[in-house]
Amino acid sequence: MSMSPTTPLHLHHELVHDRIRTLHREAEEERLVSRIRSVRKARRQVERASQRLSSALWRV
Repeated sequence: MSMSPTTPLHLHHELVHDRIRTLHREAEEERLVSRIRSVRKARRQVERASQRLSSALWRV
């Protein structure tokens, strides 16, 4: 039996594949957000370390 593009099974498969694509896209977005947060945290740490170093150098 061949499936026409309008059969309920075909529509179900399309919905499942669409949901999988959406989940993959959302996961990639979450990974990107996580990397951005990590970079921002690292920059703050570098800035604080730089301030501590400058302060220590002024005291010398």
